[in-house]
Amino acid sequence: MASPVDEDERDDTVFKALANSTRRRILDMLRDEPRTTGEVCAAFSDLDRTTVLQHIRVLERAELIGGRRVGRTRQLALAPLPIKRIHDRWIGEYTRAAVGLLADLDVQAGSTMKS
Repeated sequence: MASPVDEDERDDTVFKALANSTRRRILDMLRDEPRTTGEVCAAFSDLDRTTVLQHIRVLERAELIGGRRVGRTRQLALAPLPIKRIHDRWIGEYTRAAVGLLADLDVQAGSTMKS
């Protein structure tokens, strides 16, 4: 089992990777289906290939995507587990807290209206 420090470092890597709009756009592309490195690079005509490959490496280090060789090409695919981990730890917990606060407000509003 990973220590809390290791998990925090992994989360930091994921958040840093997600902080860039180009990397989020790459993830959006891969959400639908795996793509070759060439297809991903071609989708970003405003960037040179080296820059796109750097973004891909950041996503791979964050374990948000994985790649495998298929013949002469490299297929990239979304790896959803880091995003699920972020969701479970952060978004899910904060959503439950927000729903709890809304329920409390509803109860308070109901008791105020009865008075």
